[in-house]
Amino acid sequence: MLTLRKANERGHFNHGWLDTYHSFSFAGYYDEKFMGFSALRVINEDRVEPSQGFGTHSHKDMEILTYVLSGTIAHKDSMGNEEHVPSGEFQIMSAGSGITHSEFNLLSEPLHFYQIWIMPNELGITPRYEQKAFDKSKNKTLILSPNAQQDSLKVYQDMRLWLYRDIANETFSFDSGRKAYIQVVRGKLEIESSQTKPFVIETSDGVMCCAESSFNLKGLDSSNEVLIFDLP
Repeated sequence: MLTLRKANERGHFNHGWLDTYHSFSFAGYYDEKFMGFSALRVINEDRVEPSQGFGTHSHKDMEILTYVLSGTIAHKDSMGNEEHVPSGEFQIMSAGSGITHSEFNLLSEPLHFYQIWIMPNELGITPRYEQKAFDKSKNKTLILSPNAQQDSLKVYQDMRLWLYRDIANETFSFDSGRKAYIQVVRGKLEIESSQTKPFVIETSDGVMCCAESSFNLKGLDSSNEVLIFDLP
């Protein structure tokens, strides 16, 4: 079954310096129907104004993935990392036994990014940091995997994250008992499965997929970008 999570139905707060959308319950947004999906706990789409950001704060026992769509994140953490994460790059942190970090937009342009929290399958691990720029010319890229396969980033969970660009017409299959989450980064597509009639998804929409062995995506624009999570 495919379940649509419309972009305009997500939790939304505009704090002036931060315009944020929450696919799942987070901070001041609570919806018992959207507490997460499989190992996904948070999918936030954030826009941060220039010279603003998130001051030092703590995390524990969470895999935190950030994908920068435009602008640059200035990152600093308790592991001693001081990094800039520019548009198009991915960053992952294992909070593990505990970390603190800050994220700021030091540029004169707005910052736009997704931050995704994944529940780990191991608790209390040593905190770690990775950052990577992937080949933008590829239409299919493995971003996350448990053993860093295909030069992907490592994640402490039995899941994989793929980034697809410019999908024309493609069927995605996965093992029995697994789930999938589809997050449209940009563009318009049609999605269908054996149990669900075709419907249109577009920029910032999400789709939860369970009790299926496959689904099909057909691009309706000349260009699109989609994150596909293969989940336990």
